[in-house]
Amino acid sequence: MKVVLEQDVKGTGKKGEVVNVSDGYARNFLLPRKMASPADASAVNAMNIQKSAAQHRKFEAGVKARELAKKLDNAMVKVPVRVGENGKMFGTVSGKEVAAAIQEQLGLEVDKKKISIDTVRSTGEYVAKLSLFEEVKANLKVIVEEQK
Repeated sequence: MKVVLEQDVKGTGKKGEVVNVSDGYARNFLLPRKMASPADASAVNAMNIQKSAAQHRKFEAGVKARELAKKLDNAMVKVPVRVGENGKMFGTVSGKEVAAAIQEQLGLEVDKKKISIDTVRSTGEYVAKLSLFEEVKANLKVIVEEQK
């Protein structure tokens, strides 16, 4: 019997696949637990529509990420930090502070998880690597300066 899997089933297949399983396995296990539905024309058509919609959403996200990368590549942000009497910083600068600086100074929103910056323990100029989407990356200049 052919069924469309509604969720991942170990040993059978992944969500959205059309698989051929034994009649008993489908009737007694998959269908009652709503893990699959019979693979009639409407179910296969609905699955294809969902897949094409997911591909379209992924394509749109890639386009937006490329536009954002163009704006951020080689841009510059300043991150003010507290510095002690001997010039040492209190703490470090992380992706969270860089994301906040991008939002404040450039008006663009970037997830802090997509920002990678080496350990910053002193004032100066650094490069943050932004991984915005699959194969879409940008370099951002970060200037760490003393807070006034």
